[in-house]
Amino acid sequence: MKKIIESKRLVLREFDISDSKHFYDLNSDPEVLKYTGNGAFISISEAETFLKNYTDYKRNGFGRWAVISKESSEFLGWCGLKLNEEKLIDLGFRFFKNHWGKGYATESAKASLEHGFNTLKINEIIGRAAIDNKASVKVLEKLNMNFWKNDRCKGIENSVYYKINKMQYNNLYSE
Repeated sequence: MKKIIESKRLVLREFDISDSKHFYDLNSDPEVLKYTGNGAFISISEAETFLKNYTDYKRNGFGRWAVISKESSEFLGWCGLKLNEEKLIDLGFRFFKNHWGKGYATESAKASLEHGFNTLKINEIIGRAAIDNKASVKVLEKLNMNFWKNDRCKGIENSVYYKINKMQYNNLYSE
């Protein structure tokens, strides 16, 4: 398993077939999927097939990454970047409900932005969330992403789009 990013509490690494059960369990929780526009996997085998066919790393040089606790080695969820259907680089995250409210989404998303801008040399990254998903919207705002527009996203009528570019990011976070 290829480690991509390390933050204070987390390791972000490429997905592996051994993550199939975690993916199945994560996407089996209706509250986790409530604002995503995604459906649940019908079996662990379907989650395994998804992971076997996940080509973003080879195709784009980046993707969504497994988020692992440094302390416990537990799979907490996923976070990362993807080239979306609009050909924009999209920041996304999804965590098991028992890990909500612990700052993992913000920490892993900030690490993903840093990696995207300063390692992958991406110029602009967007984030999208259902307007009713207050926690995800709050994460995008904590990252100092700028409100861009309201639009439909993956079948969710009332979604908000945020974005930040490399110069804005580096002005905010350069040491």
